[in-house]
Amino acid sequence: MTTKIGTFLKPFLKEALPNIRPGDTVCVYQKIKEGDKEKIQAFEGQVLARKHGKEIGATITVRKEISGIGTEKIFPLHSPIIEKIEILKRGKVRRAKLYYLRGAKGKGAKLKSSEKEIGLEDKGK
Repeated sequence: MTTKIGTFLKPFLKEALPNIRPGDTVCVYQKIKEGDKEKIQAFEGQVLARKHGKEIGATITVRKEISGIGTEKIFPLHSPIIEKIEILKRGKVRRAKLYYLRGAKGKGAKLKSSEKEIGLEDKGK
């Protein structure tokens, strides 16, 4: 990134984002505005992909099953709509994009969990 663009976008970047990787089970808290009311809605699921690295346009794709129907949402990480992101469980995967989970059902859609605990050193990066 050039220095002019970098200095312009720096105030919009969120500093304290957890180190989110594909395979993680996360809970994303999103602000929803209905009329004049504002509430926070949680979306919990597995991270299928992370795109655009650490740029302002960085996104994660989160998938969960609701009544047997797969639901995916793409969340921009640096958006002011995103209140916070919690990592609930680490998944052990060998791929960067887990799109093969879309066709998997039952035990085939289950990922191995990592033995590593989620510590404070992981959340601050």
